[in-house]
Amino acid sequence: MSLTIIALVLAAALLHASWNALAKKSSDPLFGIGSFRLVCAGFAICFIPFVDLPAKESWWALVTSTLIHSAYYFTAAASLKAADLSQVYPLYRGISPLLVAILSTWFASEWLNPVQWSAVFIITTGLLTIAWHPDIKGRLSRQALMWGLATSVLIACYTVIDGLGVRVAGDPLSYIVWLFALEALPISAYLFSRKRQGFTNYLSTNFTTCIAGGIASAVAYGLVIYAMSLGAIALVSSLRETSVIFAAIIGSVFLREPFGRRRVIASAIVVLGVIIIRLAD
Repeated sequence: MSLTIIALVLAAALLHASWNALAKKSSDPLFGIGSFRLVCAGFAICFIPFVDLPAKESWWALVTSTLIHSAYYFTAAASLKAADLSQVYPLYRGISPLLVAILSTWFASEWLNPVQWSAVFIITTGLLTIAWHPDIKGRLSRQALMWGLATSVLIACYTVIDGLGVRVAGDPLSYIVWLFALEALPISAYLFSRKRQGFTNYLSTNFTTCIAGGIASAVAYGLVIYAMSLGAIALVSSLRETSVIFAAIIGSVFLREPFGRRRVIASAIVVLGVIIIRLAD
């Protein structure tokens, strides 16, 4: 895998961890996520006049991804409410690379070589190790585990679908723009119809956070989708989930969550996996 793709995906990983941290700090993570999607959609709509419609072969992916993303936003918000960022984020981001590798083999006919498979397993192991803390207080609750596992499955599904969709869209930018414009509709409709007062109050009192989180989330996934148009979906997914390291550091430094020696070792394992991906071609 080229250094350019690796750099793009690692930048996306940092931005992804950052907007999740902002959502975690919100009074309600769902409000944070919903506001980020609104901002992201606003930017996307501004670009619509300057891009072509995605090819008709990709619209099934746009619609399906929008629906799966909508479910993901709710399960991710529930996960962030149920446990520390530095625990639950590695859980739901840690399992998805392995699921993506399996699904992309089946649906995208992407056959990883043994060295690449070993890199995926190494990264998954490191990410999941970050999620577990040795003392009792650090153990995940059953609720957090349930929401985290559900989120990981949804992440794997929309990742593979977007990887397939962007490749037949004709122009990666058009796919990205239309996806961002569409996927804000379901969560916005829900929040404005069911939680209007709380959500509008959040928007008015957290304007800067909404803008920052929206930009970070847009750039983060936009870079990932573009990278999937150039490289193997499974490898891009594995690299993207190095955001777990950034999330653990952010949780430790800014949210005062425990990091510890065990998570340092786990982070080193993830870095080893990234190095193997770079050398595996």
